[in-house]
Amino acid sequence: MRDYIVIFGAAVRPNGKPSLALRRRIDRAAAWARAHPSAMIVPTGGAGEHGPPEAKVMRRALIDSGIAARRIVMEPEGRDTLESVLLCDRLLRARADCRRLVVCTSAYHQLRCGLLFRLLGYEVVAPKASSSLGRMAWKSYGRMLAREFIALPYDAMLLLVGKRQRA
Repeated sequence: MRDYIVIFGAAVRPNGKPSLALRRRIDRAAAWARAHPSAMIVPTGGAGEHGPPEAKVMRRALIDSGIAARRIVMEPEGRDTLESVLLCDRLLRARADCRRLVVCTSAYHQLRCGLLFRLLGYEVVAPKASSSLGRMAWKSYGRMLAREFIALPYDAMLLLVGKRQRA
C-alpha cells in the first residue's frame, strides 16, 4: 500500500506552460514525492482553453523537476473537480494499492477536494497550501471562494446520489 498524490489542474498558459497556481500545485506535489519515495503521483485535468491537457503539462514539469516518469499515472480527461475526483477514484480502485491520498491544490480548493475523496472512503492528507494570492486580485480570490462555497455542497450531493445509484 502506498500514498497517491493527486494534483488538481489549473490554467495552462497559451505557450503550454503552467500558470502560477498550477506551478505551485506541482511544486508541492514534487516536494511530497521527494519526501515519500514510494508515493505515486496522479496529475489530473483535461485540456483547457490553451495548450495540452493540464495533466500532461504537470507530468512534463514533474519529470523536469527530477521525478521519475514511472511514478506518474495521469488522468488527462477531467473537465472539473468532481469529474477529476471520479476519474481518479476509478483509476485508484483499479490499481488497488492506495493507502491514502495527498491532495495538492490551491488553499481555497482543498476543502472541497478532500471532502469529495473522503466521501468515497479515502483517507486524505492536505499539505499546507500557499495562501499567497500571487498576481490574483482580492476580487478574483473572493469569486473563487464564493464558487467553492456553492460547489462544495453541490458536488457532494451529486457524488452521494451517484454513489447510491451505483450501489
